[in-house]
Amino acid sequence: MTTSEKGNPANLEKLNANLARIETLTQRLVAAFARKQPQRSELQAPDPSIYLRAASAYWTEMVQNPSKILEHQIGYWGKTLKHFVEAQEALRDGTLTAPEDNTPDDRRFSNPLWKTHPYFNYIKQQYLLSSQAIDEAIASLDALDPREKRRLEYFGKQIVDMMAPTNFLGTNPDALMKAVETEGESLVRGLENLVRDIEANDGELLVTLADRDAFKVGSNIATTEGAVVFRNRMFELIQYAPTTEKVHATPLLIFPPWINKFYILDLKAQNSLIKWIVDQGFTLFVVSWVNPDASYADVGMDEYVKEGYLEAIAKVKEICGVKAINAIGYCIAGTTLALTLALMDKRKDRSIKSATFFTTLTDFSDRGEVGVFLEDDFVDGIEAEVAESGILKSYYMTKTFSYLRSNDLIYGPAIRSYMLGEAPPAFDLLYWNGDGTNLPGKMAVEYLRGLCRQDRFATGTFPVCGEEVSITGVKVPLCAIACETDHIAAWKSSMRGMAKMGSKDKTFLLSQSGHVAGVVNPPSKKKYGHYTGGTPLAEPDDWLASAEFHEGSWWPRWGEWLRERSGKLIAARELPDSSLGPAPGTYVVAQPNVQNQPLG
Repeated sequence: MTTSEKGNPANLEKLNANLARIETLTQRLVAAFARKQPQRSELQAPDPSIYLRAASAYWTEMVQNPSKILEHQIGYWGKTLKHFVEAQEALRDGTLTAPEDNTPDDRRFSNPLWKTHPYFNYIKQQYLLSSQAIDEAIASLDALDPREKRRLEYFGKQIVDMMAPTNFLGTNPDALMKAVETEGESLVRGLENLVRDIEANDGELLVTLADRDAFKVGSNIATTEGAVVFRNRMFELIQYAPTTEKVHATPLLIFPPWINKFYILDLKAQNSLIKWIVDQGFTLFVVSWVNPDASYADVGMDEYVKEGYLEAIAKVKEICGVKAINAIGYCIAGTTLALTLALMDKRKDRSIKSATFFTTLTDFSDRGEVGVFLEDDFVDGIEAEVAESGILKSYYMTKTFSYLRSNDLIYGPAIRSYMLGEAPPAFDLLYWNGDGTNLPGKMAVEYLRGLCRQDRFATGTFPVCGEEVSITGVKVPLCAIACETDHIAAWKSSMRGMAKMGSKDKTFLLSQSGHVAGVVNPPSKKKYGHYTGGTPLAEPDDWLASAEFHEGSWWPRWGEWLRERSGKLIAARELPDSSLGPAPGTYVVAQPNVQNQPLG
């Protein structure tokens, strides 16, 4: 800035205005932090003993195999010193150029200055060298239990990712350049965004991923025509209007996960699985689960099965005048659908003709990436939390799943919002991602203890509505869709569970991409392909080795599978003349009272 610019009254006025904004924002920030409630330490990090055991394993390795440890140490210090000397040499000739950079591409470091500017390049290369050294040190801990080693790898990576130079203003060239270009305005806007997020979460920091004002459920997302045809304390049942003159005789009922809201399957017309199913000539019903508050503390898996699944199945049969229907379960709702099918088999109830599982785990022997949060230290903390509050608040679930993809769902958005001062994007998928739900306390503990931790359904029996059921009791024709890079329901675990089921008619489809994008993959996009193969195997790698890859979405292939099990074509079933209201209903937009107050 020149001398004349410094004296410009307009610049001085802008500076004073920004200082006033900063003062006001600082006061709001202090007030927001004052509302923060104490958080249970067990839910913030793993038990510290994991690091003590890691240190013990490291010292054991040093005693038993000192050459390996020395090799790691000398290798790290050698690379670090070599790079320091190269950087010094590059600076000594006065050209202010960076030394040769052979580091792998990393989108965090996409700004050209990370390669060309000696300061930023030096920081980047040192960070990557240190990251590699930490990864190798953890990988070398052969004396550590494999499950604990996996957790240490995960939490070690979290620490490494958190310390990336891009996450700090002084070492982020994008943020510094933006601040200069906007005369500091970007930093003030960033502070405004930070204060907004902390105020919205009562003193907790949870990054807003999408513009909350860009979407309205029932207005520009979740707009497929339908009506609420039944309601109880657990769910609303939505029937969708037909778009074809003829429909298949057997109706279809979708059970979405109650960890999130059902409209992930109906974001907009172009990628709505709900609309696509209706357009294929199926009479479709979808369950919209209640978002529970503390009054649901004693609701467990039994209530979800009895008042949710069995009630919804009975109502669809009654409305359509049929003896049996087809069903879909997505994620945790698929797990519970399997429990329900095993219960129905025990009771000789033939109300389900076929079942489809989307990204569903029933065998929890290998829980994949999310398993790091399913050990006793976290589950003990959850049990203590729900005993006090009655529910597991959506905040905890959102934070947990975000940390499984921290660079994409935490640090990247935080940089754009708080350092660059950008407004959150109008992105429907991220809007849905931030529209979480609570879990009833009893249900959360039963699911985490009995199913995830003890794996009782796959290895023995699990109690459901007064019966002991097992995975072999799932005997109806089955189709499972799993996703190749799913970080929540690992596809190999999904297949192992299906391999144990008692059905003689099993089809397994493996979609590219992850837990959501692999499912919400409309044919029109021609984006992700899928694999088909023979009968699901207990050894998924063997199945994949002989599987056939197909370009495009799995939706049409599954549609053919479903069509074969949905009976003849009949006149379309119109919506009833009277209903409880239009889709998407009231439960999906209701905001329960979840203040941080103990039960009693």
